[in-house]
Amino acid sequence: MLDASHIAALQDEFTAHGHDPSLPAAMASGSFDQLVLDQHRANYDLWHCEDQARDPQASDRTIVQVKHQIDRLNQIRNDLAEQLDLTLLARAEQNSAAPLHSESPGLMIDRLSILALKIFHTREQLHRSTPEHQMRNQSRLLVLKEQRTDLAACLDTLWSDVLSGRRRFKLYRQLKMYNDPDLNPVFYTRSST
Repeated sequence: MLDASHIAALQDEFTAHGHDPSLPAAMASGSFDQLVLDQHRANYDLWHCEDQARDPQASDRTIVQVKHQIDRLNQIRNDLAEQLDLTLLARAEQNSAAPLHSESPGLMIDRLSILALKIFHTREQLHRSTPEHQMRNQSRLLVLKEQRTDLAACLDTLWSDVLSGRRRFKLYRQLKMYNDPDLNPVFYTRSST
């Protein structure tokens, strides 16, 4: 069910198709794959919204609109990472005596998603500007690929350890406050006046 290289391939296919619709779209082979793609879509959209917010020529109005979009997408991203964990927890009987792993698979999949985006956008830099710029980004690309390979191996090991009863994980709720009208003082102080 959980195969980190398959997850990375889905994320890469989604990213490539998102930038060039003539390329094949990533295809989910089941509900878990669809969650992976939905979660990656949130990161993909978030990445591009953040680019808009960093535009030095963006108007204040645009930045405000983009900031609201970023908050919405970040909430979706975190909710979907939690949904990945809930799905995995439902499919694996865990050994309650096994040592607890500090990071959940859903959060690791989220990190793989971000690495897929960094790798794609760093590759774009290999054909730009000066040879020095290209070499700098070639070095960055090697680091990013190594990080993704390491993280994917750690995810596969964690899942194997969970299935064999050697490790366990918990759902770590993000408990974001900024979108909650009952918890964000900007919202609840305004409504009480």
